[in-house]
Amino acid sequence: MSRRGGGGRRPDSRLDQPTQARAPSFQRGGGGAAGPRGRGRQGQRGGAGSGSHSGSGAAPSSPHTASTSTEPAPSSPSVSASAPSSSSVSTLVEETEQKLTLAAPAAATLPPSSSRAVRLPVRPGFGTRGRKCVVRANHFMVQLAKRDIHHYDVSIDPEVTSQKINREIISQLINLYRLTNLGERIPAYDGMKSIYTAGPLPFESKEFIITLPDSDPRPSSSASPGTERQFRVVIRLASQPYVYTLQKFIQVLDVVLRAAPSEKHTVVGRSFFSTDLGPMGQLGDGIEYWRGYFQSLRPTQFGLSLNIDVSASSFYKPILVTEFVQYYCSDLSRPLSDQVRLKVKKALKGIKVVLRHMGYNLSCKITGITSQPMSQVMFTCDNETRSVVQYFLEKHKIALQFTSLPALEAGTEERRIYLPMEMARENAYNEDTLVNNKFGIQVADGLTSVDARILPAPMLKYHKSGREASVNPDFGQWNMINKKMFNGGTVQVWTCMNFSTRLNHDVFNPRPVIPISSSNPNQIEKALVDVRNKTTQPGKQLQLLIIILPDVSRSYGRIKRVCETELGIVSQCCQPKHVSSGNMQYFENVALKINVKVGGRNTVLDDAVQKRIPLVTDRPTIIFGADVTHPQPGEDSSPSIAAVVASMDWPEVTKYRGLVSAQAHNEEIIQDLYKSIKDPQRGLVHGGMIRELLIDFRRSTNFKPHRIIFYRDGVSEGQFSQVLLHEMNAIRQACASIEEGYAPPVTFVVVQKRHHTRLFPADHNRHGLTDKRGNILPGTVVDTQICHPTEFDFYLNSHAGIQGTSRPTHYHVLYDENRFTADDLQMLTNNLCYTYARCTRSVSIVPPAYYARLAAFRARFYIEDETSAGGSTGGTRSTAEGSLAIRPLPVIKDNVKDVMFYC
Repeated sequence: MSRRGGGGRRPDSRLDQPTQARAPSFQRGGGGAAGPRGRGRQGQRGGAGSGSHSGSGAAPSSPHTASTSTEPAPSSPSVSASAPSSSSVSTLVEETEQKLTLAAPAAATLPPSSSRAVRLPVRPGFGTRGRKCVVRANHFMVQLAKRDIHHYDVSIDPEVTSQKINREIISQLINLYRLTNLGERIPAYDGMKSIYTAGPLPFESKEFIITLPDSDPRPSSSASPGTERQFRVVIRLASQPYVYTLQKFIQVLDVVLRAAPSEKHTVVGRSFFSTDLGPMGQLGDGIEYWRGYFQSLRPTQFGLSLNIDVSASSFYKPILVTEFVQYYCSDLSRPLSDQVRLKVKKALKGIKVVLRHMGYNLSCKITGITSQPMSQVMFTCDNETRSVVQYFLEKHKIALQFTSLPALEAGTEERRIYLPMEMARENAYNEDTLVNNKFGIQVADGLTSVDARILPAPMLKYHKSGREASVNPDFGQWNMINKKMFNGGTVQVWTCMNFSTRLNHDVFNPRPVIPISSSNPNQIEKALVDVRNKTTQPGKQLQLLIIILPDVSRSYGRIKRVCETELGIVSQCCQPKHVSSGNMQYFENVALKINVKVGGRNTVLDDAVQKRIPLVTDRPTIIFGADVTHPQPGEDSSPSIAAVVASMDWPEVTKYRGLVSAQAHNEEIIQDLYKSIKDPQRGLVHGGMIRELLIDFRRSTNFKPHRIIFYRDGVSEGQFSQVLLHEMNAIRQACASIEEGYAPPVTFVVVQKRHHTRLFPADHNRHGLTDKRGNILPGTVVDTQICHPTEFDFYLNSHAGIQGTSRPTHYHVLYDENRFTADDLQMLTNNLCYTYARCTRSVSIVPPAYYARLAAFRARFYIEDETSAGGSTGGTRSTAEGSLAIRPLPVIKDNVKDVMFYC
């Protein structure tokens, strides 16, 4: 078995020697395309404005700078006659401007584009491969009538931070003054600083006094208990004209469409929830879920589309905090244990509670809970030190009952507030007067029919000694019957350790190198060290440790941390209930994982073996996957974790090496793609995950990558420009650090699973167009109509839905120096989804992105303190700078990194 690369590739004997194969010129724009490679001009995200665009899209102009090119771009690749021209967005803007005129002074001009703005690659044409079909999408077409839109600034004094209260104030203003001062206009309010009207108001600036009942005053409110609150509201015509861009224009329409549901329902992000929108459900521990829906107005090739999706979200029950704590500890007369206290702290942090002990309601956000019981918490007030219990007895004449509980913490660090826990307790758009009558917006009632294609499944290769050396999957799934793995890993030294007390030892092979042993689940670290120490002799180093997990959960992460970062053991964990079941399908899946963990490959694409994959198999090509995972809400001392994987076995592109890195809390841009430090002895030292993986690729294949394909998971549309500029710059710097002038062409594709587009069969009864669950078929791709008007994106449903409606993955190309056609990129992405190592099914997202996600989740186990209810010890907050000091992740041992340990 070869160490890496599989398939009988030669040993790594010339790692530091020049490659033997004739390499192409490593100029930007390589990859076999004729003519020089160009760049697109700068422009604003969103595609508004006129003028044509060509080239690959803006990106860093050299390995050492993040600025975009200002040189004219050469002509772009040919585009099919049916493709939308780059003036489609301009046409859409002109059409909407004719119907909805944005009021602005005549002398107004468009602001210049930002120097950091980028224009993404234009669509190279539409795909044609596959069997044509029609699907339905949860997009509803929007028609517009001519209206004269005016933008007004709104100020409310005293200032209110709650959008709910802001809406109550403006709603009261509209009810009182609509027929008089507002000239019968109904403004659309965004909940913050802007309102929009269909036509001018009869004034340019006016002040109103609005009174609201004192139901929920702010902590800083000077209102007396039981009185009404007065607010001074000033509405004035916006001093600046509303910008003539499609993106800004859509924001106005979005405010109009969200106005009514924002008043009726609870708003969470871009979604609305209410107990009126469907039955509630209990999730336990004082939490329930409400049903709701998401809505977003988007530009598409059809025009404007309203994307609506059903959703659900969890909410805390409106109960006393003490009742909530009883879900974690039934006896509130005793102090909470450290474990329970940490669970309660995590659950309550960031939650708003309402205090009622002062005769009126006071809302506070919980920032934490004290480590001591309330009776022991002392603070100074009016130069007098006393306990929380004493304060409430003397100040409010309240004798607190649960003095053994911690106190809730609110306020700032400078002014800490301590609170006892016992204090707190569907759209019809076309019938909406504001939407339809005033603004002339009409939303179609039915789902949109969309042209789609069903891409063919790839032929998969297995070992030729098996009865079936290849398979052409049906409906996105197959099995291992009569097949042998393409490259079976060789394991000379292995053993099994059992931490379960319920497992029958008869299920094991009786002839491992080291006798199978059972160990106390309370001594996991010691047992693992003992096994390692028994296999340190030359020729007897442990290659694989199979571990039967303890009967009680919460030990998996600790086992992986010890094995992979301390002892250098490749391990496969198994649940005792699955092992004892004797289910052969389970053991097949375990075997798939084990094979890639010991350097094997389960299956490869036949087209890869035959070198028939365009822009991949003709020249050495490396495929990257990258993702960033963030800690759960409330864990603000825990870092985000970035992971990058890269293929190591060109041309098969099946085996991926993975690296991980910790970075600042909730930082989405990957910081460790490339880095350099100045060493007093060695000078400038280069590093970073991209550089390391490029070097590993050469060691594994004896080639430098001639092309780079980079699948980036987890990036939202608002982050496209920022992520592209930073991460493309890092890729360029990593390449240049290896060899002067080394700049292989890059294709950068964002992978989005967290979107709200759903695809449904147009006819559920037509066999051959749906699977047995009534979902669309694997391989269904859409790149027309509901996709971006001009940019290179597509929706791909590459997997068979197991339950519910299949959600396609959205792929959006941010940069393309390799000049992929729509067919080539869609086919490559779909085919790769059949090479996922952990199962015999096609998966929903392209495997390199999937592997990066797995690696990032694995790394979080390395820093989580499992005794603290999932709390992390990965970073500490610097009070001086208000930022996180990130502790590096434990280093994964080299022999573990050499294989797909994260599977």
